[in-house]
Amino acid sequence: MGEIVRLQKYIAMSGAASRRAAETMIDEGRVKVNGKTVGEQGVKVEIGADKVMLDGKELKIKEKKYYIMLNKPTGYVSTVKDQFDRPTVIDLVGGEIGTRIFPVGRLDYDTEGLLLLTNDGAITHKVTHPKFHTDKTYIAVISGGISVSGLHKLRHGVKIDNYKTAPADVEILDTSATKTMLEITIHEGKNRQVRKMFDAVGCKVIGLQRTRIGNIELGNLPLGRWRHLTSHEVNYLKNL
Repeated sequence: MGEIVRLQKYIAMSGAASRRAAETMIDEGRVKVNGKTVGEQGVKVEIGADKVMLDGKELKIKEKKYYIMLNKPTGYVSTVKDQFDRPTVIDLVGGEIGTRIFPVGRLDYDTEGLLLLTNDGAITHKVTHPKFHTDKTYIAVISGGISVSGLHKLRHGVKIDNYKTAPADVEILDTSATKTMLEITIHEGKNRQVRKMFDAVGCKVIGLQRTRIGNIELGNLPLGRWRHLTSHEVNYLKNL
């Protein structure tokens, strides 16, 4: 569902006239909505759904673009609607935006962290298409430790799902008697790739958080919360 606005605002948003001039045009019977002449004030229209014409010419406005960062919790699917009625990331964001937005790529159900959402298809393509090589950085917690050989393999590419991954940047951040925390940056973005890469070197991921996409960082955004991207961040994505 698109944004619903008063007819005179729609006309102004199209650039055809000011709001005050649009009101006069409506009074003069020069405006039609979905083929019917409107002669009174107060009529509302839905952007992207209703057809507005002035003096026989259709008026169109560009849909406002939204660029959002979400710190996705586990237990949410990265889709608009789920066939099993599980909670989706749109449940955390969409109702407050007033227009349809879509996840940029996906984060697994059991993975948390940085997820972008937008209604800009060009941005989605740039972030997700392999040819743009947009890096994704994760903090992974694995059960036990990882061998020097395992690190070497991750850094030079491992075979998963009948293909070899591109070399990853991997650093150990912390270790304990039962688990190891690592930072890993991959240059692709295939389904459950990070988990499968660790599986391939004999390590089980018990916690995974995405912290960065390209130069866009999650920072201190609380889990389950979202914010609009800054103009600097949006321009970075547009210039990928």
